[in-house]
Amino acid sequence: MRKIRKGDDVVVMTGKDNGKRGNVLKVLPEADKLIVENVNIVKKHTKPNPQAGVSGGIIEKEMPIHVSNVMLYNPQTKKGDRVGFRTLEDGRKVRVFKSNDEVVDV
Repeated sequence: MRKIRKGDDVVVMTGKDNGKRGNVLKVLPEADKLIVENVNIVKKHTKPNPQAGVSGGIIEKEMPIHVSNVMLYNPQTKKGDRVGFRTLEDGRKVRVFKSNDEVVDV
């Protein structure tokens, strides 16, 4: 079980996008990286490929950011928060915020 999953709201803690908040679009588990919406945007120069229907030009896209550089956003404290795990009475394993022991997964 991973601490940060697709669809989670995260805050960037380090780097050029420090303080930005976004939604996790994709998790790359083999590299421990995430693609976060509107974070780590780069400009990519593409050549046109008429056979594939691709027009050339400069496009902006999100690049992966390491999972250690983001924290899960806690809506109650309005900050990034560390995440732990707990097993509930019914046997389910859920993620919890470390600061207030609030369950992330419902």
